Amino acid sequence: MTTVDHVGLRGDRRVRRSDVEAAATRLRGRIVRTPVIRNDVLDEIAGTELWVKAENLQHIGAFKARGALNNALQLTTEELARGLITYSSGNHAQAVALAANQLGASATIAMPIDAPTVKVDVVRRLGATVVPIGTTSLERKAKALEIANETGGIIIEPFDHPHTIAGQATATLEFERQLMEQGVEPLDALIVPCGGGGILAGACVIADRATAVYGVEPFGCDSLGQSLRAGHIVAVEPGPTLADGLKPTRIGALNFKTIATRISESFVVSDDELGRAMIELLLRAKLLVEPSGAAALAIALGRKLPGTPKRVGVMLTGGNVAPSTIAQLISEYPGGWHQ
Repeated sequence: MTTVDHVGLRGDRRVRRSDVEAAATRLRGRIVRTPVIRNDVLDEIAGTELWVKAENLQHIGAFKARGALNNALQLTTEELARGLITYSSGNHAQAVALAANQLGASATIAMPIDAPTVKVDVVRRLGATVVPIGTTSLERKAKALEIANETGGIIIEPFDHPHTIAGQATATLEFERQLMEQGVEPLDALIVPCGGGGILAGACVIADRATAVYGVEPFGCDSLGQSLRAGHIVAVEPGPTLADGLKPTRIGALNFKTIATRISESFVVSDDELGRAMIELLLRAKLLVEPSGAAALAIALGRKLPGTPKRVGVMLTGGNVAPSTIAQLISEYPGGWHQ
């Protein structure tokens, strides 16, 4: 099995700010500089200034494009010719398919049998081959490794690799620069959803030391929260949740090392809170996110942060959601957060 470690970064080496800045340079012109949104109604509900980074407007509708492209752009022509391989419930799958499409490579992706059709369709439309397998991240990873061993293809890790973290961290670096351009002082708090932990680890690398960094996971899928309490990585059996993008069985090893030394706290969020936050954002700010992408906003709207932070950053991580889910949640929460 081959990964992208060949380029000089060991798979367990922590990411530095310089790695993220290099990734930002590498990605220039290939990703969207996503906007930072302000909305008075959301501020009123949250009781603070919310600065909302809209990564749901990124290529393929999620921040994952950053990490996959940062990985693939560091492969040689010979390595690209061997094809890209990954495992994902959806957004990283689309990101690797996009990277392969841009760089003229093939892509084979192990996806769960219950992956949202809206995500599977995009992967196929971008030219990648989908291999349905099981329902857990461990099953997907095992299948991807099997394919890599058979074909010699290159594994593009979804979250637990320095290049992935560095690429995903460019979302926070970009956020930081956008706030500086507007003359905004460092955030008091930054809330970032956590699945495998790539974008949260990246936020921990980049966020100003004056900014408290918080994670958020769905109930029943809180490997990070349990790992922080135990002092070591704890695997979980993911429970049912609307947040299909936040369901790994365990936090990434490198991600946990990075997060554990910097994070202030990790919260859990219910399906009810995810649904209400998603519809509130749609109704008030006219932004469509998937339930996973609304996790950080749910924590802010629920006023769950300790103290009285004046400026709070919220990372919206993805916007790939089935029309049937949107219809269902609008029906359940027509009043949004105040339902």
